[in-house]
Amino acid sequence: MSAESPSTMRALPAGRRRTKPGSQSALRARNQLRIQEALLAAGPQTQAELSRSTGLSSATVSNIVRQLSEAGLVMTEPTTSSGRRALSVRLNDNGAVAAGIDIGRRHVRVVLATLGYRIIGEDAISLPAGHSADEGMDAAAELFDSVLRDAGVDRDRVLGAGVGIPGPIDRRSGTVVRGAILPEWVGINMREDLAGRLRVPIHIDNDANLGALAQVTWGPHGGCENLIFVKVATGIGAGLVINGSLFYGHVGITGEIGHATISDQGLICRCGNRGCLETVASTATMIDLLSRAAAEPVTTADIIRQASAGDPATLRVVDDAGMAVGRAMAGIANALNPEVIVVGGSLTGLGDAFLNPIERGLLRHAVPLIGETTTVTMSSLGDRAEALGAAALVLAQADAVL
Repeated sequence: MSAESPSTMRALPAGRRRTKPGSQSALRARNQLRIQEALLAAGPQTQAELSRSTGLSSATVSNIVRQLSEAGLVMTEPTTSSGRRALSVRLNDNGAVAAGIDIGRRHVRVVLATLGYRIIGEDAISLPAGHSADEGMDAAAELFDSVLRDAGVDRDRVLGAGVGIPGPIDRRSGTVVRGAILPEWVGINMREDLAGRLRVPIHIDNDANLGALAQVTWGPHGGCENLIFVKVATGIGAGLVINGSLFYGHVGITGEIGHATISDQGLICRCGNRGCLETVASTATMIDLLSRAAAEPVTTADIIRQASAGDPATLRVVDDAGMAVGRAMAGIANALNPEVIVVGGSLTGLGDAFLNPIERGLLRHAVPLIGETTTVTMSSLGDRAEALGAAALVLAQADAVL
């Protein structure tokens, strides 16, 4: 980051101005900073939501929002919350942006987001199957440069880039470990290799974790404290939000439900075990099953189209896959008791044809009360979820800009 980075160009926030410790002005400054950090970490919120997330009283939040608005640091607009009129609060943009990069098995997507959580740039390109790590990272860097150029954003305005890939990452080192859908990437230290290509600070995470973060940041689940995001694609993984925060476990490898055993006598999985969820419910498995009787190889788009047209074979394959996903989700739900399970990935276009069997599988295998009180829904963010979550990962680093 250059000497004139956005964090040094903006006025010093109220919470960082020098005040006498313990004074009323110091308390007010700390509370103002808490509001700003809450908005940066979770995006636009109503004043009631800010009160809950910061622990400040409604009256205090109202006064602080008014002060920040008068100072030009936030903007407000009318909205509705639970059917009632409310005031939505968001940070004012200052020219700084966060980048979100989603590198998949066959694609790269880049988004640019402002501090006010506005998307000002976005693009995606296809990648060849089995691409090498160098090919994938080079493509990501080229697309990143292209999106910056099209949006008219200088590189020194970029706070950082969040990057997601479909596989487990050792958070201690930033290294891709065995089990990734991209086996060519195993052992690659993305923090080092991508940082050199992008020339901005890098934040690496698993794509399912970023999908979960997107649901509570950009999606309709901002007030949800306990949420599971399950991504069904070539691989299957889950991101876990517990008590309002992403859960990473000991070394960062969580939510690997694609390798939960569904059938002891099932097919051998790429992980070396037998009968894993991925062998019966991934898009790769569905494509393989449906392509056997087809004149040409079936695509994911074909699955959605054929299911929508009522094709019996496609609907049976989708139903079997959904039941298996629901069964796997029941195990996690029994342990975590989430409020919401959000289904994402490349099959969201199937809608109820996929969602209904997932719900049936959950109800059949979960503790009855957990199954009955857990909402199962499709992601409203489509194939943008992981890139949006990656941008949110950067924006959540409040100390970088406040």
